[in-house]
This record gives sequence, C-alpha cells and structure tokens, in this order.
Amino acid sequence: MGEETECCRTKGPGYETPLKAMSGPKEALLYVTCVYTGTGREKPDFLATVDVDPNSPTYSKVIHRLSMPYVGDELHHSGWNACSSCHGDPSADRRFLILPSLVSGRVYVIDTQKNPKAPSLQKVVQPEDIVKNTGLAYPHTSHCLASGDIMISCLGDKDGNAKGNGFLLLDSEFNVKGRWEKPGHSPMFGYDFWYQPRHKTMISSSWGAPVAFTKGFDLQHVTDGLYGRHLHVYSWPDGELKQTLDLGDTGLIPLETRFLHDPSKDTGYVGCALTSNMVRFFKTKDGSWSHEVAISVKPLKVQNWILPEMPGLITDFLISLDDRFLYFANWLHGDVRQYNIEDPKNPVLVGQVWVGGLIQKGSPVVAMTEDGKTWQSDVPEIQGHRLRGGPQMIQLSLDGKRLYVTNSLFSAWDRQFYPELLEKGSHMLQIDVNTEEGGLKTNPNFFVDFGAEPDGPSLAHEMRYPGGDCTSDIWT
Repeated sequence: MGEETECCRTKGPGYETPLKAMSGPKEALLYVTCVYTGTGREKPDFLATVDVDPNSPTYSKVIHRLSMPYVGDELHHSGWNACSSCHGDPSADRRFLILPSLVSGRVYVIDTQKNPKAPSLQKVVQPEDIVKNTGLAYPHTSHCLASGDIMISCLGDKDGNAKGNGFLLLDSEFNVKGRWEKPGHSPMFGYDFWYQPRHKTMISSSWGAPVAFTKGFDLQHVTDGLYGRHLHVYSWPDGELKQTLDLGDTGLIPLETRFLHDPSKDTGYVGCALTSNMVRFFKTKDGSWSHEVAISVKPLKVQNWILPEMPGLITDFLISLDDRFLYFANWLHGDVRQYNIEDPKNPVLVGQVWVGGLIQKGSPVVAMTEDGKTWQSDVPEIQGHRLRGGPQMIQLSLDGKRLYVTNSLFSAWDRQFYPELLEKGSHMLQIDVNTEEGGLKTNPNFFVDFGAEPDGPSLAHEMRYPGGDCTSDIWT
C-alpha cells in the first residue's frame, strides 16, 4: 500500500520494529473486557482497568470500571485504532480502544488517552448501522490498517448464518465505510485474521456459525457442517480470496491466527481448538500457501466426563515479539505452554504450568495413562484461591517476561464446561517467563478476582495495555 511506504519518515504510534518494541516501557495498567452477558445477571458488560505495577498500593486490583450503556453485548476481543503499521504516520495516535460486541453486534470506541486509569466512552457504532450498510453481524477481531481504517471480522449475518460473514471497515472517525473483501469473496466461515503486507497476503480462520456456537458446543454441529476447518488466503490489500486451505480432520475449528512478527517472514500459525493442533502455514516456492501440523496436544483418556477422551482445546495463543517463543492455553486440560520456535518447523516445548482445568486435583474428572493408572494435575492455590475454570486468553509483556492469563472463553461455553465461573466469576493470573532457556512459573503475588465485583461475579476475557500494546501489532 502506498501509505505504508510513505509513512516511514517520521514517528507515529507503536514502534519501528518488533525488536525495538521489546525495549518499550514496562506495563503499569491492563484493560480487561468483562462480561455479564449470559451469566443471568442483567448488568452491562464493562471494561476493567487493572493495576499491574508491583510498586503500586493497588497492585493486582481493579481500579476502574467503565460500564457499557447497553445490556447483552458480550464484549469479546479488542483492538486499537492505530498500531505499529502506522508507526511512521505522525498524524496517527494509538488512543482509542475498539471493543466489538460479539452477540449484540455493537462496536464501542473507548478513549484511553484523556485518563488512562479511567477510560471513557467516545462513540457507539450501532448494529443497525452495520447491518444496513454491510449486512454483517457478530463482530470479532479488530485490526488497525496503515490507511487509518479499522478492519473487523464479522462471523455471520444478523440471523447468525455463517454464509453472511465478512470484514467490516470503519474509517478513522469510526463511521461505517463498507466491507473490505471483494463481492463474492466471502467463504462460509470467518473468525480471526492477520495480514502480512510484504507478502501481499491476509489469512483468516474459521470458527463456526453463530447460530451454533452461541448456544454452546454440540459435537453434532461439527458433523452437521456448522463449524470450520479452513484457512482463507486473501490478496492484500485487494480483498480477493485467492486460496482456501482445507486443514482436514487435524485442523477442526481453527481459531487464533498469527504470522511471525518479522514482516519479512512468510510463515505463521493457527491454533485448531477441537483437534488441539498448532498448524503452521507458509508460502511455497510457487507463491501458493501450504500448511502442516507443527504441535499436537494429545487428547486425554478420562473418566467421569461427557466423553471418553478430552481434547486440550487450544484457544488463545501468541508469539513473542522476537519470534523466539510461542505460547498457548489448553482451556480444558488447564495448562499453559511455552515453545521455542526459532526453528518454526520444529517447535520445542520449554515451559509448562498448570493453572486450572477439568482434571485438577479435587475435580471429579480424572485422566488415565496408557496402562490404566489415573492422575490429576497439581494446580497451585494463589493467595488462598483455588483456581477456577481453565486458562484461556493470554497477553505477553513487551519484554516477554510476564504472561497474563484470564479464564473465560464465551459465556455459553463457560456455562457448559465450567459452570462454576458463572457462579464465582473469573480471575486473572500472571505467569513469570524465563526468556533465556524457557520456563513458566505462576506469580504468587498477583491475583485479580473478578468474582468479587460490586455487581456480582463477572467473566474476564481479553487484555490490552494502554499505549504500548504491541503483541498484536502488525508491521509493514
């Protein structure tokens, strides 16, 4: 894109390179999307500001709550209006946090600059406006573009049909601009996406039909074809669907999608939830794209559960800014893993920590080894709290030394797999990371209890740092 090369002359938001971002300031605050939708509590979802400065008297406490003006949103993922793709544009400013509401279809714009500790509502993009102009609903992933526009993947139409998915564009004033992809270039399913401009490519993944996943998970819906198993390769920035990669039975329900941060690299990964495989995608010599399984989490044989085998259910994952380590969470098993990916084809497990899950000690569910012995994971208590649910969303500090973890996936799925979360609420943890040799260890001094909220227990989801959040940035 012309603006991408033109904007490299002076400094704008973010950092010039991923490696320079690692030298950015240490995080002091985290914004966390918190949900009441689907919990039975008729309260609006809110954005929590959490103090993560260990020298502060309010360390690991919620210091501000910005309630949304409506009930029933299901705040989910979030993104910035400007990021490192606009680093050279002096007029761009990473000021506004974009909060798509997965269920209601609204998009909130939050001003984090006036008072970073107490952000304020700037604008609401109403679902009626989005549907009228684009036909899109169920907004999910938000990325800023170097052009100043904001692009949001939408998972279906207003009736929850997967065939209605596509990509919403908002302009820099947060007005509905239209759809990004070319007409007729919307496959059946959409979910997450990541673009790599130097390779003129955007790749998106495929969760499922909103009419299915909003009701909870039903394995029959997979058989019925209501969930995806494909990656969609688009030309960037043209929006033409160039290739569809069928991940087959090893790639059921591919969710989070990440290229390596180095913009010259033509490789990335997608976490496939149901089959619990980390699939690597890459460009071939002829310019097309291919894929292979890079990491497999074997299902566990279990007793006292709904199925005889339990998948890990890889949900969120991310890559360190130096592209050395990959981290992911197994929401059902309950562990967070760290892999060295300096050889992207051959990831090596170098760290693992158990921070919840269905097979932790004290749970009725037990895992079995091949020889018939039973076992359960050892999960530490933190500040006297038994860890609830399983690790889900993760966020890494710029220097890569601190990994933050929340445990809500989606209210309907939380209710199904971890009903205790709806009763007692979510929590947030911090894991210390060994960035030299690898290794993970829970921080015993950090515990944010979203079960103690004034309006009742809430479900904590995605996390963002004000101003300096670059782990989801895209460089040009």
